[in-house]
Amino acid sequence: MSGSPSPYAHLSINADRLNATLHETCEFGNAHRFGPGPTDTGMARLSLDDADAQARRWFVAEMTRLKCKVVVDQMGNIFATRCGKNASAPPTAMGSHLDTQPTGGRYDGILGVMAAVEAMRTLDENNIETQYPVAVVNWTKGGPLPKSLIASHIWAGLSPLESGWKLQDVVNPKLTMKSELERIGFLGDLECSYKVNPLAAHFELHIEQGPMLEEQKLKVGVVQGGQAYKWFTLDIEGSAAHTGTTPFYARSDALLLAARIMIANNELAKKHNGLASTGILTLQPGSVNVFPSNVRMTVDIRHPSDEVLDALEKDIKVEAERLARQESEKGCQLKWTTDFVSPKVTFAPACIESVRAAAVATVGQDAVMDMYSGAGHDSCSTSAVCPTSMIFVPSKDGISHNPKEYTSPAECATGAQVLLHAVLNYDAQRTQ
Repeated sequence: MSGSPSPYAHLSINADRLNATLHETCEFGNAHRFGPGPTDTGMARLSLDDADAQARRWFVAEMTRLKCKVVVDQMGNIFATRCGKNASAPPTAMGSHLDTQPTGGRYDGILGVMAAVEAMRTLDENNIETQYPVAVVNWTKGGPLPKSLIASHIWAGLSPLESGWKLQDVVNPKLTMKSELERIGFLGDLECSYKVNPLAAHFELHIEQGPMLEEQKLKVGVVQGGQAYKWFTLDIEGSAAHTGTTPFYARSDALLLAARIMIANNELAKKHNGLASTGILTLQPGSVNVFPSNVRMTVDIRHPSDEVLDALEKDIKVEAERLARQESEKGCQLKWTTDFVSPKVTFAPACIESVRAAAVATVGQDAVMDMYSGAGHDSCSTSAVCPTSMIFVPSKDGISHNPKEYTSPAECATGAQVLLHAVLNYDAQRTQ
């Protein structure tokens, strides 16, 4: 790592306190019990629901107790800043999200925020004055809304504010992001923009959400960047009819076509060494003896290369049209809507090296590996406008977005220690 090393190598986070706080705050939205233990539940703390509001209020209170300046922007992102010697400079931030998937676990996003809180507690109780301000950010992730990373995307100038405010809940379209921000009291006055509210850098601790660290018996992933991905909504229009009186040759079965498209997407993604998935599928009219006239399905495609992802998208759409014309008896009509595009991301070398130095100091070189993220993270948004990197810690059996998602207390503590020292390393080398 270039620049002067951190003078705070002796500092250690409190592992017991970190893990206690993580599980205590998981009382806000715990769900999906799978075992008898007190922490044997997952989470259903959807973005902007009542449990999320409770977690947010806890976060604001704790950051205020630690003498941080807390502000909320127009997308509900919460920024808690601790002053440094150069008080007017933008902060070095640690960020992630407190909200979860509908059937989520206790670690995705939550660990990143709780580790940042623990880092702030450690700085406070040791009376550390950093060269520059340090912040914790709770990003509004999106939860039941059909766009990933929308709030950090808007902060980074990658999407307009109105595109976020008008997003509708996928279950209850009467609810919008703006209406729910207002309802829970987190529709802030601060403009959601890096130009108005800049960060000097952004670091994010996250569970890997995959099996590589565990399989290779490693402790920390130094994240180099993230793969490209796109989200689509595909509307299929056929014609409903009676299942007992309509022969196959006379059908326009929208659901049968959807099934064929999903199988084709899977095969095409394998051909391109990418990924393709459908996570939401709805149909009409929804009767036992009527084959569907209309299907709406999501399509999520991913690849480390922007160019290969574009080729995969083209192949999927061409094959879907062929199936609609030639493999659907009387045929169906297709309408594609692009919901979200996240290009390949490469993180900043200075941030990567700050993470690497902290990781090696914490667990040793042989327990550290360089990695790319397969999932989208708020750091993918921030990297467009400020230096960024991430830290991964192991996920048991590679499981995530699942109540049984698990990272051990020791692994959580390791991640928090690396996060603290990555930020201190970066602070020591900052010049502005």
